Amino acid sequence: MKTVKVGLGTCGISAGGEKVYKAFQEELKEHPNAFVLKETGCIGMCYSEVLIEIENGADSSVFYGEVTPERVGEIVEKTILSDDTIEDWLAVKKDNTKNFLENQTRIVLRNCGIIDPGSIDEYIEKGGYEGAKKALTTMTPDDVIQDVIKSGLKGRGGGGFPTGVKWNFTKGAKGDQKYIICNADEGDPGAFMDRSVLEGDPNAVLEGMIIAGYAIGADASYIYCRAEYPKAIARLRQAIAQAKKKNFLGDNIFGTDFSFNIKIKEGAGAFVCGEETALIASIEGKRGMPKFRPPFPAISGLWGKPTNINNVETFANVPWIILKGGDAYAAYGTDDSKGTKVFAMAGKVKRTGLVEVPMGCSINEIIFDVCDGIVDDKKFKAVQMGGPSGGCIPADQCDVKIDYKEINKTGAIMGSGGMVVMDETTCMVDVAKFFLSFTQDESCGKCTFCRIGTKRMLEILERITIGEGTMEDLDNLEELSGQIKNASLCGLGQTAPNPVLTTMKYFKDEYIAHIQDKKCPAHVCSAILEYTINDACTGCTICAKACPTDAILGDKKELHIIEQDKCIKCGKCFTVCRFDAVVKD
Repeated sequence: MKTVKVGLGTCGISAGGEKVYKAFQEELKEHPNAFVLKETGCIGMCYSEVLIEIENGADSSVFYGEVTPERVGEIVEKTILSDDTIEDWLAVKKDNTKNFLENQTRIVLRNCGIIDPGSIDEYIEKGGYEGAKKALTTMTPDDVIQDVIKSGLKGRGGGGFPTGVKWNFTKGAKGDQKYIICNADEGDPGAFMDRSVLEGDPNAVLEGMIIAGYAIGADASYIYCRAEYPKAIARLRQAIAQAKKKNFLGDNIFGTDFSFNIKIKEGAGAFVCGEETALIASIEGKRGMPKFRPPFPAISGLWGKPTNINNVETFANVPWIILKGGDAYAAYGTDDSKGTKVFAMAGKVKRTGLVEVPMGCSINEIIFDVCDGIVDDKKFKAVQMGGPSGGCIPADQCDVKIDYKEINKTGAIMGSGGMVVMDETTCMVDVAKFFLSFTQDESCGKCTFCRIGTKRMLEILERITIGEGTMEDLDNLEELSGQIKNASLCGLGQTAPNPVLTTMKYFKDEYIAHIQDKKCPAHVCSAILEYTINDACTGCTICAKACPTDAILGDKKELHIIEQDKCIKCGKCFTVCRFDAVVKD
């Protein structure tokens, strides 16, 4: 019997996945023995949602993209009942040499979009919990830590600190109680890696946490997940309940004397709670604000006890490493950066979604070989990496390898894995303003330089984008950046100026154009745009009818003009014109 899997991650649901699922349920009533209906998580092809996979045996399947409820009947009739393939609806075309999935190496995402995330049995069928069983029954805690050190796995939350070394610090710390915390407080704009893993393969994260708890001697743990991820939280609760029934959580796991429990703490969405000490304060019921370090959480963390904190992606790697061995993981990547990395691809790239690639490949390889290049084949301009704490890397430097040290040399950081791709229509000053606005809004306010300094920087950027900036403003931005980086308490404040510094470094000509020429080269900053009408105008009057201030004058079938003193730069005339007669400059 065939199996139909419907992608019901958040991206799939947003595209109408639940309606597609219900349409298949209705078809199942008419053809009760034709197929088995299941849901799965996001396989990463967010650009093609709603996705469904029809399995006909272990090695044969058909993948359809952009499925709507209206297409379900034909899919059932032709593919499920008659074994025909609807070529035009395939998610991956046979003649596409740049196959999205084939150009990846999936370790963290190995089960996402493949298994039913609500079924622990399907996870077990894929080798799930074998890593935890191996660790608890055949390895000592030191063996586990040494294998993770050997793997070269570094924290995927952005810091890039060696995971095994971090575990060893916590193991060696003195304390009658130790804790494991999974940081799932994913807050970077354009980032959705952790959410997709929690929605698509929650048991991998739980298993990684169990192994970490055994390694450091912790029997209690928390997953700190933002409440804006309701699907992820529901999946976690379901997975935890099923794991307890299987005795993978609770007392005497796998018949050993090791016990381990996991609780979920829902965060309120504060960006600063992604910082370790602020996250700990939030779990303790306090306001999420960072503390001075040292002592580090490994020595004095949750309720003053030794605490190990890793993010979702880090924990999801661990079961594979223990099961396959540290050497197998270290076989991927570079000398400095081992294994694979998951990236959330957003912005002006054709194939938005999740990708997982070996460390050491280049940014260009990800954008052009995996994600098929820039939308409408426009000119690639830059990529923002590392979120608000990261920076913009120009296109001419995107042969840089995915490696912690190499990325840092550009002025950006690897971060947790958000990658926002920009084309020639992107204004880099506006990008800097966006990210700084986000950081300023999310500042906890504890540090004067972060609280007030980012506000002053934002005010300068706002002046520049409306044509009121001065060349002195650029010096002031650099000075403020240095003060904020040096005087802020936590890493979020220390890195807040990075988007401004990198855009000034690589795209200073755009800042100068805004200041001296009162022009936005990308035609984005509306306050300094000027709309005019050229000789291509046919006098159709559509633009005049769309103008909210009656700024467009002209008789029908005659050349129109725009009265600049009345124009409010809304852009409606540019949008509605069908003859490319309205020009913005």
